[in-house]
Amino acid sequence: MTWGWVGTRGTWATPEAASSMRAMAEHGVTWTAIAYAAEQAHIFSTEIPYDREPTVTDDEIVWAIREAHALGLTVCLKPVVNVADGTWRAHIGFFDHEVPGEATWAQWFASYTEFILHAARIAEAEGCAMLCVGCEMVRADGQEAHWRALIAAVREVYSGLVTYNCDKYQEDRLSWWDAVDVISSSGYYPIDSWQAQLDRIEPVVAASGKPFFFMEAGCPSRTGSAQLPNDWNLPGEPSGEEQLRYYETMFAAVEARPWVRGLMLWDWPAHLYAEGAAAGNDDYCPYGKPAGAFMAARYRDWTSRSTEHA
Repeated sequence: MTWGWVGTRGTWATPEAASSMRAMAEHGVTWTAIAYAAEQAHIFSTEIPYDREPTVTDDEIVWAIREAHALGLTVCLKPVVNVADGTWRAHIGFFDHEVPGEATWAQWFASYTEFILHAARIAEAEGCAMLCVGCEMVRADGQEAHWRALIAAVREVYSGLVTYNCDKYQEDRLSWWDAVDVISSSGYYPIDSWQAQLDRIEPVVAASGKPFFFMEAGCPSRTGSAQLPNDWNLPGEPSGEEQLRYYETMFAAVEARPWVRGLMLWDWPAHLYAEGAAAGNDDYCPYGKPAGAFMAARYRDWTSRSTEHA
């Protein structure tokens, strides 16, 4: 389960955040992605001021990692770049060929590499099992040489597993999966397309020889969301049943594919709503909803079976 998004300064390292993480751990979760965002001003910016507000501080990141470890959770640290004006990060992009006076991919990757290496050093110092070096950077995905250089630099300071979280429908488009240890993607697929999408992804995983899991997956508890689970603004009424139906379909689909190594569900906030308010909450978090009970049962079952086969 992803925890703490978007990592707004002052919302971590609090009693409320500690309570939230404990509640998450009590739902059978074994891995967590500690996820936070640094903001660049717009999609053509080449500066990523990760040490400034609204991004959480280093102390807050370290607190979250240690809190998760104390609860027995395995941690993937997930630093992400966002765009302050609300544009999706997938649209960050520059000319393919440099033009004098225009911002360049090289300038952006210099800033991005600094941001990711800073996170990598924290991940190494705190014993994080995995580091995610990027998330849904669709326009940037084609910059193969830059990604390979970034990952090589990460390996100089971080000894754990390295993954990249591509966006939905992009699993078969990246040309540099050999550079990471684990392939991961955002699995926000319509409820009736899971089998077709898994059929498409399977040859990519087989050819790579790498482990695969869904770094993001989930569905808001809102009517209509099962057909468009990536749209967090989709109009609709709160519906725990809709989310449960999606979870049931998604879990069944991935359980039938042994090459899918797991789900990192989206998401669990640092400030958790009251359990009694769950029926009126229409966001991704399954806490207090039918999907939460279902998830906990399935996760505990997976853990039990894994222990039996160990």
